[in-house]
Amino acid sequence: MLLMILLGAVFFAGMGALTSLRVLREYERAIVFRLGRARQKALGPGVVLMLPFGIDRATTVDTRTKVIQIPPQEVITRDNISIGVDAVVYIEIASPMDAILRVEQYLPATLQLAATTLRSIIGRMELDEVLAKRAEINTEVQEILEARVEQWGVNITAVEIKDISLPAEMKRAMARQAEAERERRAKIIMSDGELQAAQRLAEAARLMAGDPAALQLRLYQTMVEVASQPNMTIVLPVPIELLAGGNPAQAGQAAQAAQAARAVVNAASTLSAGAANAKQLSPAAAPPAEAPAASTDALKTLLTEPNVDEKVPR
Repeated sequence: MLLMILLGAVFFAGMGALTSLRVLREYERAIVFRLGRARQKALGPGVVLMLPFGIDRATTVDTRTKVIQIPPQEVITRDNISIGVDAVVYIEIASPMDAILRVEQYLPATLQLAATTLRSIIGRMELDEVLAKRAEINTEVQEILEARVEQWGVNITAVEIKDISLPAEMKRAMARQAEAERERRAKIIMSDGELQAAQRLAEAARLMAGDPAALQLRLYQTMVEVASQPNMTIVLPVPIELLAGGNPAQAGQAAQAAQAARAVVNAASTLSAGAANAKQLSPAAAPPAEAPAASTDALKTLLTEPNVDEKVPR
């Protein structure tokens, strides 16, 4: 009987010793409750000795950085556009005692607070601001969360917006807006190029006006460039002043003579056409052949041998 009592005592002592010892990892801390009251500080890491038989009960807290995934949130911006936003929050436990004693479950509480804060901040902004100021939104959300969860012993290390989803109609509208903006920039650049080209041409014209030889050289260069292309015909208009030797009066007389010759040729062509039509209408009464020949000889004489008074001296 005594042996049985001793064996029972040894068994209970061994069980007590086994239940009173606990090994904690480097990143773990234990909040020990003795008869329902928490001890003054967290225990760990290493071997922790507690009273057996349920007198001491421990709650372990992981102090490593945790990632909280905020599910996609449907938010209406200030300009009444519905968008979806999801983000991630990185937290770490600064005080294991406060994380256990001041809040029931610090992870769900931090998640709900982060989602509510994110919706509130984006709801005060327009769509363009949300798309352009993602870094500012992250910083503002982090500052608000740090002020709220500091009493829970939780430290917010970072807040990052993962994605902003837009409706399909808004994506098409933004694509058209971007295309119109690029077309506007292209037209502005093209107009600036035309303006600069016009300024350069005006400057070149002023330089060539001071030196006529430069204009002549430019003409020759243009002729060389055009002549290099196959199947090209070059037509050079020659002023009347060059044929008149530079005398304006004689140039005017030469121009008048040329105009009179063209008028006579046109009249002769008209008479010849009329005679041909009359011949087709009445072939029996054909006009004498000597008259057209005489008219043609007179025109040739007038064109080839002008009067002495109208000749232009060379």
